[in-house]
Amino acid sequence: MRVDFDSIKPIYLQIAEAIEDDIIVGRLPEGNPAYSQLILSKELGVNPATAAKGINVLVQNGTLIKERGKSMTVAEGAKEKLISQRQKNGLHSLVAELVTEAQKIELSKDDVVAMINQYYAQNGRGTVL
Repeated sequence: MRVDFDSIKPIYLQIAEAIEDDIIVGRLPEGNPAYSQLILSKELGVNPATAAKGINVLVQNGTLIKERGKSMTVAEGAKEKLISQRQKNGLHSLVAELVTEAQKIELSKDDVVAMINQYYAQNGRGTVL
């Protein structure tokens, strides 16, 4: 996990997204303890309050469960919920951005599909379009 200090995206949101990524790929399984703010702050070189703010984003949306006197855990169903959210929201905005940029530089739909197929083929990610 790392943060990009040069990004316009706030560090606490980068931390929240990185934790979500770890849940989605299975590094943080549901029901298991999550990262603590102190571990995150030391590992990433950020203020503990910034790490806490990123964690609290996930507590507020139900991805992490915070119980007094216990370690924070990944909520049951968090992985499926995160995948669904990203499929509905995140991917649509990326596609919109991709199509807008392709149109600006005069790439056809076929050119964009070919690029996507090439990426899938190079990265062994299933079938091509």
